[in-house]
Amino acid sequence: MQTGKSEPLIAIVDDDENVRVTLSALMRESGFDAVCCPDIPSFMALGDPPPVDLALIDLRLRGESGLTLAIHIRERYEIPIVMLTGVGDEIDKIIGLETGADDYLIKPFNPRELVARIRAVLRRYGHGGPKPNISSGQGIAFGTKRIDVQTRRVLDADGEEIPLTNAEYRLLEYFARNPNRVIPRPELLEELGSDMQRYVDRTIDVLILRLRRKIEPVASKPVHLQTRRAQGYIFHLSPEGQ
Repeated sequence: MQTGKSEPLIAIVDDDENVRVTLSALMRESGFDAVCCPDIPSFMALGDPPPVDLALIDLRLRGESGLTLAIHIRERYEIPIVMLTGVGDEIDKIIGLETGADDYLIKPFNPRELVARIRAVLRRYGHGGPKPNISSGQGIAFGTKRIDVQTRRVLDADGEEIPLTNAEYRLLEYFARNPNRVIPRPELLEELGSDMQRYVDRTIDVLILRLRRKIEPVASKPVHLQTRRAQGYIFHLSPEGQ
């Protein structure tokens, strides 16, 4: 990562010049610096290791695959990766362990959401980045924790971020917006939409297990995210009985 400078440097790898210009301007407006690469060789030419804080990679590069670059980065460097994909791309491969992408966004996307995702990934790697003002009116509290819906962060009682994957965060926010109601698995799959279009019902159970490990005092005895056998799941903002 970059040292001696305040702005995180984002490498934008996209073969569309208009996209590169637009994303570069967005990064600078959001407090980042940017370097544009039209193809994989251009990224490789930045150096070994590349002097960047995050790689923003388009999946469908002309004559190449962004996955190839993502795998190359993950095998050699500790550089976070955010992928830009199109509808219908194989999301499970993008976020699979063999690729190692930290997050992805489907085109067309909201610029604010892209910036929020980049900030969240950088924080997970220990890079603070430019921090937006956090409004207390844009959060959902549950127990001693809080969901900040603007920055897509989950904070513990000390204000420290609890790192979640994109799917875990979306699932938690949906539960928090629909408390004290039994939600069946099909509804959760529908809510996650393109994130889960190639996944199966059991994936929800895996995400639930991971969420409990991160947000519950004791994962095996959940007080917030509870199972209702043969029905689905229910989320309590306050532990039952309190």
